[in-house]
Amino acid sequence: MMKYLVILLSDQSTSFCYYNSSDNIEENKLMPLETLRNAIKYAFMEDLFIQFVLPPFSLPKEYEDIITSTKASIIAPSSTSYKADVMVVDGFLELNNIEILKDVSYVLRTSKKDFFEHYEEITRRIVELSRLNIVLTDIEDFKEDDFILYKQILDEFACCVKDITLSGETIQLNILTDRLVENEMNNCNAGCKTITLAPDGQFYICPAFYYAKEQPVGNLENGLMIKNSHLYKLEYAPLCRECDAYQCKRCVYLNKRLTREVNTPSKEQCVVSHIERNASSFLLLSIREHIIFMPKTEIKEISYLDPFDNIKNK
Repeated sequence: MMKYLVILLSDQSTSFCYYNSSDNIEENKLMPLETLRNAIKYAFMEDLFIQFVLPPFSLPKEYEDIITSTKASIIAPSSTSYKADVMVVDGFLELNNIEILKDVSYVLRTSKKDFFEHYEEITRRIVELSRLNIVLTDIEDFKEDDFILYKQILDEFACCVKDITLSGETIQLNILTDRLVENEMNNCNAGCKTITLAPDGQFYICPAFYYAKEQPVGNLENGLMIKNSHLYKLEYAPLCRECDAYQCKRCVYLNKRLTREVNTPSKEQCVVSHIERNASSFLLLSIREHIIFMPKTEIKEISYLDPFDNIKNK
């Protein structure tokens, strides 16, 4: 059963995940006001929580009035003046030029090159943040050397978060601390619990499917029509349902693009997620050397990073 309706207010609505919202866009098209009103009505009738995704420019007053009068969360680029629940930052240059608001969650979209060259900026500013989600936009390009470097960086993050935790502060960093508090898969769930309405009035599995010009999966008039909808559920993902890298996004868009199957992840996505899982274990044990910390949480040691290798060796 769907729980969330993501509404892209414009063709230039900010990306908060792996995809680029500027790809394949021929014009800046706002969602018609009538479509927006019908979308809110649809969400109300279907008991869906709304997430508005804003573009990097001011919206007409009629749109602002609707947004502010609707119970919803707002995702916006950090370059706007809107008061949003989630602010999206594109790259470290932008991160260094914004004022951090304590009650806002931030998404940092970055390439692996940008991340590897400037990750120390995160350790410098992390104490200012209530929550930071890091999204590596070219995860499919990771090579063996990148995996090694990523592990080293996460171990540095773990030392930083350990010191902050021991000082009495709390930090939320998706690639490190989410695994500490999850006891089951908590993925993106696009196509299963979340659906997207694009400016053209059509439903898509997620924003990435719209920008990639994939086929829509329904509309406001006729409802959802997702072909093989069971494939988007965790129980129909053989590798993922046995995995305990609970923080993994399990991105169905990346799955389809890299493996051609929405329920089959790529090696890169799996290995990165398991490196994060192991870094969370290292963080947990590091803090426990000093204080009693999350005594009921255990992250068991594993001997593999790619779960497919584990299956082959059984």
